[in-house]
Amino acid sequence: SMTRAQDEIVARIREAAPADFFGWRQEVLVCALDFEHAREFLIAEATADQWTQRGPETEAREYYTFALGKIRDHRGISAERSTIKLAEFAWLLGRDDVIEAMEAAVHPQYGAPKVKAFADGLGLAWPDESGLNRMAAGEPCTPDCREGCGQ
Repeated sequence: SMTRAQDEIVARIREAAPADFFGWRQEVLVCALDFEHAREFLIAEATADQWTQRGPETEAREYYTFALGKIRDHRGISAERSTIKLAEFAWLLGRDDVIEAMEAAVHPQYGAPKVKAFADGLGLAWPDESGLNRMAAGEPCTPDCREGCGQ
């Protein structure tokens, strides 16, 4: 798999902008840009020496761990953000197959099936926890969850 070219990333940010109300996609994409390409999306005061371009592989792994926490904690908005951001990491890594697998997965249970599709596609370990396994299958974390699963 190859990572995307700088101009491709800039084009995707501009294309996503009208529907990217909370800037979740842009947050992921801008981090993969060098300062010259990122400048138009940063505050005017931003300087090159403050800017750190980050590699999507490491960022994707760290964000995946964060996303698992949001699923465990039954955080609806955060889980929605997680699935959107993880799909952008997959795109940065040139993995359209992973995006397709995520889109094919059902959404309930705080995006667990989509996040599992991301993990499987990128070869990341899925924690072997009964709650997460049930949620990845689209089921409540426990049959009698009162925190929002399956509501």
